[in-house]
Amino acid sequence: MRNSLDIEGRPADTRVVVAMSGGVDSAVTAALLKAEGYDVVGVTLQLYDHGAATHRKGACCAGQDIHDARMVAGSIGIPHYVLDFESRFKAAVIDRFADSYVAGETPVPCVDCNQAIKFRDLLVTARDLGAKVLATGHYVASRALRAISPRPRRASWRAAMPCRSPKSPTVRTSASCRPAVMPR
Repeated sequence: MRNSLDIEGRPADTRVVVAMSGGVDSAVTAALLKAEGYDVVGVTLQLYDHGAATHRKGACCAGQDIHDARMVAGSIGIPHYVLDFESRFKAAVIDRFADSYVAGETPVPCVDCNQAIKFRDLLVTARDLGAKVLATGHYVASRALRAISPRPRRASWRAAMPCRSPKSPTVRTSASCRPAVMPR
């Protein structure tokens, strides 16, 4: 029997790692998966000096966002890990950005981060945590990830977002029904 994530087995037997940014979308993703009975583990990436950005809201993957993700994970009763990817982020994104900028190009660091850190490295981390699924707050259909999987034979790897509508008001409405899930 296939579950709602199109994986064979009961939700309780399916570990899902949720990349939790500290925002509403990933919070709702984690809460919905937990409510469906999945074995959910939250992870947040720390991409630069946590101390320098501790109370800065909107500092991607540092500061207040880490605190918000941790708070949400605690409120819905899932384990949460902060992964220190600072040196990896510097090498794969910041250094490339600086080199590109100096060369007169228009760098797009978010693309490099998505490709090198948020998807490739997070998939490896999810696998290391025993997960069958990596979920985010981004709106993607459930798809087998053969192309980026280090082990091409493991076609069961999936990226999933359980909200069916890509409209943020829908997600906010879902979050407002779960006050403990709504980050500040």
